[in-house]
Amino acid sequence: METTGQTDADVLIVGGGVAGLTAGTFTARAGLETVVLTAGESILRRNAHLENYPGFPAGVDSRLFVDMTRTQAERAGCEIHEREVTQVTHAEDGGGFEVATAGGALFEADRVIAASWSDSSYLEALDVDLDRRGSKQYVETDEGRTAVEGLYAAGRIARRYHQAVIAAGHGAEVALTLIHDSEVHFYNDWVVPEGYFTDRGREVPPGCEEIDAEERERRAEESRETMREWFAEPHDGEPTPHPSLAEE
Repeated sequence: METTGQTDADVLIVGGGVAGLTAGTFTARAGLETVVLTAGESILRRNAHLENYPGFPAGVDSRLFVDMTRTQAERAGCEIHEREVTQVTHAEDGGGFEVATAGGALFEADRVIAASWSDSSYLEALDVDLDRRGSKQYVETDEGRTAVEGLYAAGRIARRYHQAVIAAGHGAEVALTLIHDSEVHFYNDWVVPEGYFTDRGREVPPGCEEIDAEERERRAEESRETMREWFAEPHDGEPTPHPSLAEE
């Protein structure tokens, strides 16, 4: 998706960790063309086991969880590229952003979510307040919005706690803020039983979906089968060492 002079995406997300992938799941499901650029590995892959995430009573392999989250984002409609972002600038026409990558590819987007936090120097060309704390940089936000119109920040870069569940929750929150700021007509991302709205004389709101009992069972069976496939065999990945240990 190199630029051709036209906008490549409605939303471009920098960072394919839990916050970025969750944000992308919501924006894509809302009908916004969403591209995720990611480089390296999510910090969650360093963990031995993820034991405090809702829905997994005995915990879940951290690397498996990241892989499942990425697959969910792709299933929702996200386009994910392994690209290291080097700079985000305002587009020359004054609308949206241009995103440069280390490989020379350029992307354009109406809105950008920064969800990569360990090195946020890619934002320095924008008039955004970067709060430096040692080797790390953080961005001040208000409901996910930064001081730059159209630029949002999610997860650790927005100074949220270093927990997967908080990263996911904040990614979703920022995505919903962006959706409501966009021109997309949107109420809530809900899948409800048939008649939930219509039996009360209401139209199904934008972003919602009513499904009948047959479709509900079909989706439930697909969910069960999908989970059986994911957990049928042990994940073959090992925890990623901390970078400081890898250098020794």
